[in-house]
Amino acid sequence: MMRTRIDRLKNNHDSPIMKRSTLQKMKRRSRNIKRLVIAVLVLVSMFAFVYWQNNVIVVTDLQIQNQKIPAAFDGYKIVQISDLHNKEFGTNQSKLVALVEESHPDMIVITGDIIDSSRTNIEVAMELVKRVTDIAPVYYVTGNHEQHSGVYPELKQQLLDADVKILPNLSIPIEKDGAQIRLIGVDDPKFSSKKEYKKQLANYPKKSDSEYRILLAHRPEYFEDYEANQMDLILSGHVHGGQVRLPFVGGVYAPDQGFFPKYSAGKYTMGDSTMVVNRGLGNSIFPVRVFNQPEIVVLTLRSE
Repeated sequence: MMRTRIDRLKNNHDSPIMKRSTLQKMKRRSRNIKRLVIAVLVLVSMFAFVYWQNNVIVVTDLQIQNQKIPAAFDGYKIVQISDLHNKEFGTNQSKLVALVEESHPDMIVITGDIIDSSRTNIEVAMELVKRVTDIAPVYYVTGNHEQHSGVYPELKQQLLDADVKILPNLSIPIEKDGAQIRLIGVDDPKFSSKKEYKKQLANYPKKSDSEYRILLAHRPEYFEDYEANQMDLILSGHVHGGQVRLPFVGGVYAPDQGFFPKYSAGKYTMGDSTMVVNRGLGNSIFPVRVFNQPEIVVLTLRSE
């Protein structure tokens, strides 16, 4: 009796129906494993892409040629840093500092938003500043986050203590081998108003034909005003490259410009003026960059 039952079970197991069922289960298990592996690979790839997009800095080299640049300044290098927003790149900003140092700049300019108003950390910002002042003279103008943070007076004092040249609506000569160019800075309009901002630009004396003027201004959307006031080179930031960039399209959104902004990244010309919009280093409201790596810009002046 027992043997008959065992034989019956054996026969059932060996039956075509049982074999098909077992095979189907194995195939389902195999498909599930493949799906799990693919899902894990996709997640790892996405994590790696996001990390790369937000933490690996791009150095953009630009040649700026103009007949007004004196021969003594031919080959003069300016490193532009913008929109750090308390972002850290390595211990004590070591990765960022190394890239600045490798560029061998004659001047370093910071075009605003070195801190972030929603998570202000002066110490992180000053770690970078203190280290790059050992490389070259540093010049600085404010961004809107300095005003929003409520701690700008403290930040300003620390910048001055670190020997940073703050350009709050100032114009200063930069001299080399008996020749000079002029460096101009303007505070972000959040410190006054749009009307006062434009008025300040208009207050600068009109340049002579031989004077080359560089303006440090956080916001690119005032390009027409910069050009109208005879600024030869404008260095700005603010828009984070449009935060998300689409191939062959450009930045998706920028504050004060809206969707698909006119000025989001790179070099623009209008009349005799050239404006460089730095994509910046950190993030603010939107925490992720897409097709838009952090950037420092190295500009080399060339006399014609």
